[in-house]
Amino acid sequence: MKRLLSLILSVVLLAGLFPFRVQAAAPLWPENISIQAEGGIVMDADTGTVIFGKNIHTAYYPASITKILTALIVIERCDLDEMVTFSHNAVYNVESGSSSAGLDEGDVLSVRDCLYALLLKSANEAANALAEHVAGTTESFAELMNVRAASLGCQDSHFANPSGLNDPNHYTSAYDMALIGRAALENPTFMEIDSTLYYDLPVTKRNKEGLTIYPGHKMIKKNMPEYYSGALGGKTGYTSLAGNTLVTFASRDGMNLVAVVLNGHSTHYSDTKTMLNFGFRNFLTVPAADFDKDFTSIDNDMTIGGLSPTGLSGLELDPSMKITIPKDAVYSSITSRLSYDLTDQDPAGSIARVQYYWDERPIGFTYLIVTAVSPDQVMLPAQVSSLAESPAQTDPENLSGQETGSDDVSLSEASGDQAVLPAPASWEGQPAPLSDETDPTEAASLTGTPGIPRFVYLIAGCGAGILLLSAAGIIFVIHSRKKEEEDRILRRQRRLERLEQAGITPDEFDSMVQRRRSMAAQKRGSRLRRYHDDELV
Repeated sequence: MKRLLSLILSVVLLAGLFPFRVQAAAPLWPENISIQAEGGIVMDADTGTVIFGKNIHTAYYPASITKILTALIVIERCDLDEMVTFSHNAVYNVESGSSSAGLDEGDVLSVRDCLYALLLKSANEAANALAEHVAGTTESFAELMNVRAASLGCQDSHFANPSGLNDPNHYTSAYDMALIGRAALENPTFMEIDSTLYYDLPVTKRNKEGLTIYPGHKMIKKNMPEYYSGALGGKTGYTSLAGNTLVTFASRDGMNLVAVVLNGHSTHYSDTKTMLNFGFRNFLTVPAADFDKDFTSIDNDMTIGGLSPTGLSGLELDPSMKITIPKDAVYSSITSRLSYDLTDQDPAGSIARVQYYWDERPIGFTYLIVTAVSPDQVMLPAQVSSLAESPAQTDPENLSGQETGSDDVSLSEASGDQAVLPAPASWEGQPAPLSDETDPTEAASLTGTPGIPRFVYLIAGCGAGILLLSAAGIIFVIHSRKKEEEDRILRRQRRLERLEQAGITPDEFDSMVQRRRSMAAQKRGSRLRRYHDDELV
C-alpha cells in the first residue's frame, strides 16, 4: 500500500512539474473568400490589420498605382500654388502611347494642376515634371520614394521612377501598397484631389481651350457598372508586364478599408469588390479603450522602488486608437501584450504600447497614457528623483521579487463575454491565491518557496533519468531568473525616467491605478454587451 501511495504521489508531483493545459481551439478568422488576381489585400486603414491577403509579400510590377506615392511625397514637400515648368525630359522621357494629359515642353502649371493631372488622368509627363520640381531629377526623386516607403514600413518594394512605367528595378507588394495607400488616405489634400470627379486644367500649348479631365477609377463613378457605394478614390494602373493593378479606398459605417490588386487579369474591379464586401460584411473597427478596461497584469511589471500601483484612475488608453475584430467575435479570442519600448514618434505622455492579437494575428494597438491628476485625488509623495537615489532603488539585490515578466507581457486573456486578466500578487507584498492552472515554477516565484529539497527527496527513487531531467530544469530556471533580473533592472530604470518625464511620482501612480480599476469593473460588462448587440444586428 505504501509503495502504491508513493507511486501516486510521485506521478502527481511529476505532473505538476511538467504541466500541460488543454485549451479550446482558437476561433477561426473568417476566410471564405477568393480572388483571381495573382496578388491582393484588403487592410483596415485605421488599424493596419490585414483582413484578407493573397501573396501579400510577393513582388509585382505596380504600373501607375506608383503615382499614389509620388503624389504623397509632392504634397508633403510642396505648396500647391508653386509653379512647375515642364522640361523636354519630363515630356518625352515616357513610353510611346502611355497615358498623358497633352502637356508639352515649356508648359507651366501649378503643383495643384499637376497633381490633378497625375491622379485623375494618370499623366506620366506630370509625374516626371513633379519629380524634377521636387528633387531636380527623376532619379533623385526615386531615392525619396524609397526612403518614404521604408518609413511607412515597406519591405518588399523598390521604386525607380515616379510614374510606374516598366523597369526591372521598379516593383512592390500588395502589403506595401496597402501601407502606402493607408498613408495617402490619411492625407486630406491627397483625398480631396483623388476623390474629385472632374477637373479643368488651364490652357496649354496643345490644349488651346484648356482640358477637362476625369478619374480613371470606375468604382467612384455612379454612372458606371463598376460603381461601389462607399468608394472614396484610388488609382488604376496597367502595363503589359504589370497586368491590371488597382488601389481602392472605401468607407462604410465608420470602417475605412484599403484594397489592392496586383497582376490582375481584367478582374481587378470584381476582385476589389469581393475583398471590400468581405471586409465590410465580416468585420468591425472599434475603439480599443472601449473593450480593454483591465490592466492588472502590469501590477508586477510596473513596480517602482517597492511602491506598486493599485488602480488606474490617472491612466487611460488612447481613445483614438482602434482594433479590428470579426463581427461574430468571442472576446476571449483577443489577447494583448504590453511593451515599454517607446520612441520619439509615439504620443506624448505614453508610458507603454498595448498590441492586440487575434490568435497571434495583429489586430491593432493603442497607448497607455498618463493623464493629469488633481491634488485631491492623491497624497503628494517624495519625488521620483529621490527614489532613484535611494539604495533600495539602485541595489539590484533589492529588486528581486519586485517585478516579474518580460518587457513584452501578456495584458489580457478574456473569458466568456468579457476580458479577464490573470490575477497578480497582491499589492501588500502577499502572494495571490494560485489557480488550478498556475505553473509550479511561477508559484515558486510568487510564494518564495521553491520546494526543491522536497522534490529532490521524492523523485530520487524514480531513477537517474528523472534526476537528470530535474537538474536540467533547475539550471534552466536559475538561468532564466538571472536573465529576468537583469532585464528587470533595465526596465525599471526606463520606467523611472518615463514617469519622471511625465511629472508623476510613484505614489501618485499608485492612486491612479486604484481609481481606474474600480471604474473599469462597473463599465466593462455594459460596453461589451452594447457592442455585441448593436454592431452584430
